[in-house]
Amino acid sequence: LIGHTPSLDAVLSCIFFTEVDQKPRIEWKKKGKDVSFVFYNGKFKGPFEGRATIDGATVTLKRVTQEDAGEYRCEISAPQDTVSLGETNVTLKVLVPPQIPLCEIPSSAVTGSVVQLRCRDQQGIPPATYSWYKDNKLIRAPHHANATYLVNSRTGVLEFKAVTKEDTGQYRCLASNGVGQSKTCEGKHMTIEDVNITAVVATVVVVFLVVLVCGCGGFLLQRNGFCSREFVQFACSWQSDNHSTVHQLI
Repeated sequence: LIGHTPSLDAVLSCIFFTEVDQKPRIEWKKKGKDVSFVFYNGKFKGPFEGRATIDGATVTLKRVTQEDAGEYRCEISAPQDTVSLGETNVTLKVLVPPQIPLCEIPSSAVTGSVVQLRCRDQQGIPPATYSWYKDNKLIRAPHHANATYLVNSRTGVLEFKAVTKEDTGQYRCLASNGVGQSKTCEGKHMTIEDVNITAVVATVVVVFLVVLVCGCGGFLLQRNGFCSREFVQFACSWQSDNHSTVHQLI
């Protein structure tokens, strides 16, 4: 198994010894859906032509790309020897450093609500691990079961079970995979706000008054014989529905 970063050279090692045969046949193949020749009949083939060299049976690939990743097989054929055929497999894994991760950080949330911050890098090989920072201070994974938040370094999710105003701050995520430099997303400020109790109470009071007026007015109209029970029920229903529509528009 060989790991290399893109744009660098990769050496696919294949060492052999012969008993008698001084000119063994050397072939390199790449496995995939179909087996394709890399080196055959003394020449490199396909995408390896012009950017690969061979020394003995060891191949050096120049400027490797992600397309070069895969399993290769070196075959040595020496018909004059007691052991006429030998082979070895080499796996080339092209490592890619992380890119700037995509961070999902809400700009605001209400106290007591569940909030998730997400971080993801789609390019890194091997997959990145993630760290979260608040106001440039590392958020460490909690070590007790009743913690108010959870950090998953593998998925990149930072979850608050019930946010408080103390969770207000600037958040950013760092992606690392041991290849090249770690990358971080731009910090974003998240504000935690209290529930607007005044607005909630005002809404409840308005609804209560509408129901009260509808009920009392309908009772007086029916008592004085100005309308039937069915009309009162229809009028109250219309007022309630109309109030809901107006409230939504506001």
